[in-house]
Amino acid sequence: MTTAMEHDEELALRRRFLDRAKRVVIKVGSAVLTTGEGLNLPVLDALAKEICTLRQSGHQVILVSSGAVAAGRRKMGLGDRALTLREKQAAAAIGQSSLMRSYEKIFEQLGQKVAQVLLTHDALSHRDRYLNVRNTLFTLLDWGLVPIINENDTVSVEELRFGDNDALGAMVTNLTEADIFVCLTDVPGLFSANPLTNPEAKPVHTVAKIDAAVQAMVGNVQSALGTGGMGSKVKAAKMVAARGGCSFIGPGREPDTISRLFAGDLIGTFFLPEKEKMASRKHWIAYTLRPQGSLVLDGGACKALLQGGKSLLPSGIIEVRGKFGIGAPVHCLSEKGDPLAAGLVNYASTDIDRIKGVKTSQIEAVLERPKDSDEVIHRDNLVIL
Repeated sequence: MTTAMEHDEELALRRRFLDRAKRVVIKVGSAVLTTGEGLNLPVLDALAKEICTLRQSGHQVILVSSGAVAAGRRKMGLGDRALTLREKQAAAAIGQSSLMRSYEKIFEQLGQKVAQVLLTHDALSHRDRYLNVRNTLFTLLDWGLVPIINENDTVSVEELRFGDNDALGAMVTNLTEADIFVCLTDVPGLFSANPLTNPEAKPVHTVAKIDAAVQAMVGNVQSALGTGGMGSKVKAAKMVAARGGCSFIGPGREPDTISRLFAGDLIGTFFLPEKEKMASRKHWIAYTLRPQGSLVLDGGACKALLQGGKSLLPSGIIEVRGKFGIGAPVHCLSEKGDPLAAGLVNYASTDIDRIKGVKTSQIEAVLERPKDSDEVIHRDNLVIL
């Protein structure tokens, strides 16, 4: 059991962040929203009422909702068998309309207008489109609407996918500079051990920093989570923390979870923000862009990046992996293969392969043309992971 002092400290920490939260992103998964018969309408109804209560208390709310594929699967009687990509996309087309129709009907009864926003990862991986999505969401919020966001599964292919809506929710939280990411799932939160096998297991109500010990707790949770799982939810919380936001993972099927959270109840798991907030553009490089290749660095280059705050020069590169063009996002790896940094390259992979290991003064001679830059990755476009 938590001591009274620990209990009070944890509540005070939550209150400090929740009292100043103005913009909230709520993500709800298909394990919460659907049943074997289709959409769980009582859960949708309860969720809408909670969101309207938040709106009435002065909060802006964005809803990231899964459930389209699951709803389409149930509607077409496809059972629990594995679906092909083509079948998933067709099921999403069928289920998304049902999902939005249900949301519109429920919210309309509560006097709240909503708007549908369907995204692919490609929409956020280009800076101009990223900013367009941001401006659209801000306009919808200014108009008093609740944007309801889902991945556009009908048109997504592997390279355009977010992977799961936990990542999408975290990206939307950072995109809109929301104060808190609320992830509603079918489990009560993190536990110190597996509560099914260890009677000493305790709920973890507050996480100050997501480290190896916290990552190990992921395996203690048993659930019927959808495409993500608890690991992806903790990863999403880490993305939000790096940008200065809080996250909450808690039970989506229990009544009044959101109201209880904002009232200060010690439920679920609350993740605190990092002390140093990562700049928006660097966060976009580190967490939104997907690496198109990687550069393996020698020990000197690794030290220069991690300890010296330097740019990446060609002399420290010992191997180029993948094919990519100028401006592409890549990961920098140690010789052991550990990811150290993410950045945008000033040269295409073919040119980097030619100039790897050489001094800056030799670039033009090796390429037999004027050099584009002294640095392969400038410090301004480099993020330490």
